[in-house]
Amino acid sequence: MATFVPLQHHRLSAEESARRAHEFSQHVDTRRTTRHFSTEPVPREWIEQAIRAGGTAPSGAHQQPWTFVAVSDPALKQRMREAAEEEERRFYAERITPEWRAALEPLGTDAVKTHLTDAPWVVVLFRQSHGFDTDGSKRTFYYTQESCGIAAGLFITAVHTMGLVTLTHTPSPMAFLADLLERPSNEKAFLVMPVGYPAPDARVPALTRKSLGEIAVFR
Repeated sequence: MATFVPLQHHRLSAEESARRAHEFSQHVDTRRTTRHFSTEPVPREWIEQAIRAGGTAPSGAHQQPWTFVAVSDPALKQRMREAAEEEERRFYAERITPEWRAALEPLGTDAVKTHLTDAPWVVVLFRQSHGFDTDGSKRTFYYTQESCGIAAGLFITAVHTMGLVTLTHTPSPMAFLADLLERPSNEKAFLVMPVGYPAPDARVPALTRKSLGEIAVFR
């Protein structure tokens, strides 16, 4: 049986809540995804803090089914890039559907993944499909996809808050990452996130986000 403790909650004034809500909305609205990274170093401590933030995510039955693998070793990043580009070349040549190709065309994506070697850090989020009991038997984990999605969102927000940029990258397929990063059989690569400063000449598509009226319904 879990031990319960009093909730630590400091209620804000209505004015302060409104101010924070407005400021946070404006802050995250400036976040953009880029594929153009500077090679400038980023301290490990910053990545640790972003991972800590991701690790505060709620999860099914509080099983915390995630592992963040942070890679800064240039040789390992090069191997990751080579393997990712091999899979991506197959994807663009053999697996992509016409509809998917049309959707990606405005973004200018292709099989070349310079971000995997330019960015000082590449953080791979692994989803734990199940756990293990003390006797080694399989333990079911619940809502692992949803839990890891929330953890990724908090990590991305933390990266943006500290003035860095990231990219959500999903090579197709991603099984090679478990081999390269020596992860156990219950961990599946969920998301690849290069992290660093943007390159001085970084460019992003001129996109607009949907309005509140297009994404929300109040009843």
